[in-house]
Amino acid sequence: MNMQNGNVMAPPAPKRLTDMRLPIVMMRDIMLKTMFRKNVDMVSDVAKAICLPAAVTQELIDVAREQRFLEATGTLNANSGNEMGFQLTDAGKARALDALAQSEYFGAMPVPLDVYREQVKRQSIRNVQISRKQLTDAMGHLILPDSLLDHLGPAVGSGRSILMYGPPGNGKSSISNGIRDAMGDKIYVPYAIEYAGQVITVYDPIVHSKAEAEVEDKTSLRRLARFDSRYVKCDRPTVITGGELSLNMLDLVYNPTARTYQAPLQLKSTGGIFIVDDLGRQEEPPQSLVNRWIVPLEESKDILALQSGEKFEVPFDTLVIFSTNFHPNEIFDQAALRRIFFKIKIDGPSQQNFLKIFALVAKKKKVPLNEATLVHLLKKKYPTIDNVYANYQPVFLIDQMISICDFEGIPYQMTPELIDRAWANMFVKDEHIVK
Repeated sequence: MNMQNGNVMAPPAPKRLTDMRLPIVMMRDIMLKTMFRKNVDMVSDVAKAICLPAAVTQELIDVAREQRFLEATGTLNANSGNEMGFQLTDAGKARALDALAQSEYFGAMPVPLDVYREQVKRQSIRNVQISRKQLTDAMGHLILPDSLLDHLGPAVGSGRSILMYGPPGNGKSSISNGIRDAMGDKIYVPYAIEYAGQVITVYDPIVHSKAEAEVEDKTSLRRLARFDSRYVKCDRPTVITGGELSLNMLDLVYNPTARTYQAPLQLKSTGGIFIVDDLGRQEEPPQSLVNRWIVPLEESKDILALQSGEKFEVPFDTLVIFSTNFHPNEIFDQAALRRIFFKIKIDGPSQQNFLKIFALVAKKKKVPLNEATLVHLLKKKYPTIDNVYANYQPVFLIDQMISICDFEGIPYQMTPELIDRAWANMFVKDEHIVK
């Protein structure tokens, strides 16, 4: 029976070898390679190394023994509950070396792609329901107009695609991160998946944040069968890319030395969020990047290719957030824009919200507010830039004043003169420089 975690059904642990839906030779070879590389010989240690229940591992060991690749050591290990040890025979070592020459992959048994598809459905990003409170709490450090949350809430709840656009410095990246933080549940990420006999590693500690290990019930012999241990319980993943994103980063990565594949970024982000920040700053034109996403966004599947050229489908279950400082009409044609489900403009704050942010930042950084300085800022400085406010400006100006105070050896304060000095660093004066 499946196990529940929040709203996510955990992948059930296999009970017997026939549940695995993997080629028996592949499983046997991965076990032999793992025993060879990790030097493990007890059933419980082998089971832990290949991430299978002990009963299934024992079945696999029995297969390898029948084929004379393994033999019992003939000694019981008192430290391992009087388990019988097993070791590779000469034929087993030769087979392990031959298998390693074909693929260096060893360790966690991969999950067949079809089995992984079933788990993706159980933990789909589109099943996530986010309330206004969850979104507000996650965005608590940002001062946002209610109308923005009105648009963001349904967009996030749809699990589709979002384009956020507007002038720089107004928190598009912070909002993207806030959306990520609002999703508090956990999902299950496989160490690796298998397709057509090829192993594709998915779990990546850089992308996937492992959930803290649950306290194990030491009295329960079934504790290892809580869920399929070929998966890692993680927070919903977030992949953030910026100007460095290129189309080939969305392809399978083949390691010719190890002869294994690594999942591309969008497959690693399955069940979570993929943020394309600074769209328009990449080498490829934005239109090309969005064209690459059209099939995945519309059909919830992506197409990847093996070294042989064989193409296959993988699930695409990701909330894609595009963020750009350009107007959408400047970088996309109408067909591409139609395919992005939600378009949300992130504008600079009103003067009232700007003052709220300024006061909050000042309080947090322990800089006392000064009315004359605020009047100077609003009446003298902002008119020079057509009263265009941005969310980053309060932090920038206050940090600048703190740096000046530190340098001058005076208590933290704000004065018109300090604002003038801080302002000079926020904008560069247009002038011709003689070369």
